[in-house]
Amino acid sequence: MLVFDETISGIDDTEARFRGYVIENYADMDAERTRPAVLILPGGGYRRTSAREAEPIARRMLGYGYQAFILDYSCAPSTYPVALLETAEAMRRIREHAAEWHIDPNAIVVCGFSAGGHAAALFAERWNGEETRAHGYDPESIRPNGLLLGYPVITSGPYAHRGSVEHLLGPRGKDDPALLDLFSLEKHVTRDVPPTFVWTTVTDETVPVQNTLLFVNALVAAGVNVEVHVFPEGRHGSALGTNETDNADRWIGDLTCVQPWPDLADAWIRGRFPAATAWK
Repeated sequence: MLVFDETISGIDDTEARFRGYVIENYADMDAERTRPAVLILPGGGYRRTSAREAEPIARRMLGYGYQAFILDYSCAPSTYPVALLETAEAMRRIREHAAEWHIDPNAIVVCGFSAGGHAAALFAERWNGEETRAHGYDPESIRPNGLLLGYPVITSGPYAHRGSVEHLLGPRGKDDPALLDLFSLEKHVTRDVPPTFVWTTVTDETVPVQNTLLFVNALVAAGVNVEVHVFPEGRHGSALGTNETDNADRWIGDLTCVQPWPDLADAWIRGRFPAATAWK
């Protein structure tokens, strides 16, 4: 396996951490094998990036046979569009090295949790927008082929996670309704958003389930293919729903009902991308 740890320089002189876990090919198995890739954006309220939504998720994706990458994007005091552009650069590198890293360039999924879900969904809406073009990105070089979200922050409206919005926008967002509206993602879905898999829980008190429901309704209205799973129980930040991704205080508790989501996401990826099924 190839493992690397690189930096991506932000436009505000910060640095994002970009990690890769690449399953290598071998002549005595299949020297020409290609695989889907998953770029993981951890949550953390745009204040930090959470370890429970980073390497454990990458290891699970590797277990399914996917190439896995983690982007610890710049958080507060960095504000929009720093994380968006760092995501664009991570996507560019993945597609640029697709042959070297045995990736199907048409099977790259951006995956995010909580505020990382907002970052992933925001990128899925704006990969071909003014910000990325202005910084020299060819839209086709950074196009996501799928979007995978776990308990995502979506709206800046009544069900918003205010901390995420404030950290993303900084002082600009406090008294500017028009700016806040731009980051209420359910209002800006188009057919350019890739097929989407999203899951959450009814009992999430930090990022209410309405965030997911608003986004799913917008995806359906725009004609975007979507699969959604709403589990009856589970606190925010549940990640894999296992002891491994709980913290030392066991504050998440029993999350067995959310544990099927990775297998469901695996089935979704295999149903969308031939590269995921050719060698299963």
